Amino acid sequence: MSWTPDAPYEALPPLPPAAELETRAVLKAAIDARDALARFDARASALPNPTILINAIPLLEAQASSEIENIVTTTDELFSAALSDVHASAATREALRYRSALRAGFGELGQRPLTAQSAVRLCSIIRGHETPIRDREVIIGDPSSRRRVYTPPASPTVIDDLLRNWTRFINGESSLDPLVRMAVAHYQFEAIHPFTDGNGRTGRILNVLMLCAAGLLQLPLLYLSRYIIETKDAYYRRLLDVTASAAWEDWILYMLEGVRQTSIRTGRLVERIGEVQVGIGGVMREALGSVNADLLAVVMEQPYARTRDVMERCGVSRPTATKWLRALVRAGALETVPVGREVLYINVALMETLRT
Repeated sequence: MSWTPDAPYEALPPLPPAAELETRAVLKAAIDARDALARFDARASALPNPTILINAIPLLEAQASSEIENIVTTTDELFSAALSDVHASAATREALRYRSALRAGFGELGQRPLTAQSAVRLCSIIRGHETPIRDREVIIGDPSSRRRVYTPPASPTVIDDLLRNWTRFINGESSLDPLVRMAVAHYQFEAIHPFTDGNGRTGRILNVLMLCAAGLLQLPLLYLSRYIIETKDAYYRRLLDVTASAAWEDWILYMLEGVRQTSIRTGRLVERIGEVQVGIGGVMREALGSVNADLLAVVMEQPYARTRDVMERCGVSRPTATKWLRALVRAGALETVPVGREVLYINVALMETLRT
């Protein structure tokens, strides 16, 4: 049965595709992407305190991935809400759930392989409630023209069979480059569209987890959603071109370029964060007479810190914690912002770095 946008695509071909996937152009692009990814992974792993990245980059990814779905929150609100979400908007809470899903998925990697049930768990965390595999038809439309552009499979049996096939593909023995396999698996997951909502965000988490499972990343820190936002039209066009005309090479090249660009960009972010840490240490030495490693960790691991964070991490009284933080405010390293009954201390340089 040929594909048409107006009917459920029950004949979506299983994986692996019949087309040649690792063309000469793809192999060259895969080498470049793997090289950039390896350099980034080494740089991130060399940072003295990787918790800084583990806290920050997944939140940036959460913000960008949610923005792709038109769920918009600001960087400032997101990091502030990560500490105290009492006044957080619905969009911010949704983005924070994305980070929770990413962390949960990464935590499971050593315990079980990625499967359709992994996707169910991730999507349920993202949406904030149990989200089963759908049992009804959904459509994908073009918001500008309001026309239907794709109708995923609707039969529960077909969806189940395709997800079983997808699971075998991502976990089975394969000679495919892991980056190529990730690109192919991402298309298929989006084409199956197993949930009524949350497919895109779930699929983008699965991308990073596949790279971690393949040993290409030690931590889930590839900030790929920003690339997709900046090339959003191309992303959806390439996906549809695979469906309409099996244009696998263009799709895979698009994804490989995303990995390459993102690895370079996020590597630069890691460098800038390292520079901020050195700078804050210098200010701390001037303002307090020495560098307190635990205090430095508090103000670097989150761009927003509370007095009680310093008390707990450094084992000091509230007056001492307040004195230290106020000294850093006077030195220009921190700024204060009231949130409800609390005062948050903002690491100005780190926040500026994360905004760019």
